[in-house]
Amino acid sequence: MPELRDFLELHYDELEEKNLEAKSMRASRTPIDKIQEARMKYLTDEKRIKAVTVCFSDLEGRLHMLDYDKKFLLKSADNLTFDGSSIRGFSAQVESDLRLGLDWSAFYWLPSDVFGPGKVFVFGEVLEKDGSPYPGDLRSVLKAYAAKLYETQGLTANAANEIEGFIFKGANAEQRYHETGGFDFISTSGYYHSLPGDPIRNFIDTAAEVQRAMGFANEKDHPEVAPSQFEMNYSYTEVSIAADQIQLYKLICRQVANRLGLTASFLPKPAVGINGSGMHTNLSISKGKDNLFYSATGQDGLSDMGWQFINRILNSALDICLVLNSSVNSYRRLDPHFEAPNEIKASPIDRGSMVRIPIGNEKSARVEVRSVAPDANPYMTLYTLVKTGLEGALPKAELPRDAILPDNIYDAINSFAASDYMSSLLTSEVRDKFAALKQASADRCPRKLGTLVKASEIMFHHEVFNQSLWSMF
Repeated sequence: MPELRDFLELHYDELEEKNLEAKSMRASRTPIDKIQEARMKYLTDEKRIKAVTVCFSDLEGRLHMLDYDKKFLLKSADNLTFDGSSIRGFSAQVESDLRLGLDWSAFYWLPSDVFGPGKVFVFGEVLEKDGSPYPGDLRSVLKAYAAKLYETQGLTANAANEIEGFIFKGANAEQRYHETGGFDFISTSGYYHSLPGDPIRNFIDTAAEVQRAMGFANEKDHPEVAPSQFEMNYSYTEVSIAADQIQLYKLICRQVANRLGLTASFLPKPAVGINGSGMHTNLSISKGKDNLFYSATGQDGLSDMGWQFINRILNSALDICLVLNSSVNSYRRLDPHFEAPNEIKASPIDRGSMVRIPIGNEKSARVEVRSVAPDANPYMTLYTLVKTGLEGALPKAELPRDAILPDNIYDAINSFAASDYMSSLLTSEVRDKFAALKQASADRCPRKLGTLVKASEIMFHHEVFNQSLWSMF
């Protein structure tokens, strides 16, 4: 019987080549009209593509995806709309219609064995009815700020994120937590320790291959300290690309795990008595080929600019804590008994510090913000850290040596909601909407964390959230 469907399926080496080329065009700031023309011509000429997956992120950082028929998209790319009132933190029901623009520079070819054949992937930009950027779309805010830095000062903000996660037995383990009361590990080994063919190594190998095919420029991967915990590292890149890669990293992990009958979880602390998961965020600023954070004679190899960047972040630590740790569960991770980075200080060696200064040279000198949780909105996080580091207020006096981050979300919400700085950074409307979302989740959870992870921490977590779970309250 003849094959009835001929959908696009590319070998991994061809995928990597295409995705790296697209990434290079974006990083080199190829004019967007030139990229758009090339992508639309490709979609027109490539008959094996059936649909284009367009994605965007809500205010909490949850990824949303819509599939558009290719022929429809080509005709209607400048007039895509969706109902914003269905998205937590977006427009109210009475003003629900929003537009969806396409960022043709953020275009990806997908491995067909993981995502299905015949589809390509592009990031979208949420727009108001009149076509202006929607203030709750932090992706657009970050992208605009990065462009302004480059256009006005010639500066490029760079980021690399070390994203930890857990793999649990069974699909949808987070959504079923209120029924099961716990997670089942697939491995009880630990740091760097796994054998070829182990379940966790099988997952890591598969996910790492997908990452590589999608142009991540992999560096290393390994099981982490805790049972069933993993980390897959990749190279730094321009900050807006880096934020997209965080979303892709988590999407890849979830999709690969689901295909294996498992669950990839980015809860900061899904189980007590073991290490939690972080998203150590490495940042640097460059101008041309020069790393402006490097100084051969500076303290710990950092320039004055690098230290000012750190001090501005430390000075605003309480204001920005909710951005970096935006869930009830994330405050379990800020526990000093498990290498928690909860001390408001910087150090080259003390891993309990909020900021670490890794060993570096003129190429790799950077600042590592360790207090970021893996469930933070990547666009809000990177925008907040970069702009605070460059433009925030420097401390007027030496910071107290015993200053620590909050150990519960309520204190973090209070600091965030009362902060004039966060209002100026995000706008008061976005600040208040974000605080309200976090308060609504916190109100569904016990005020005191206690020693055991509660079902409500999982059920009402923004990455697990669905209408059915939310209605169980």
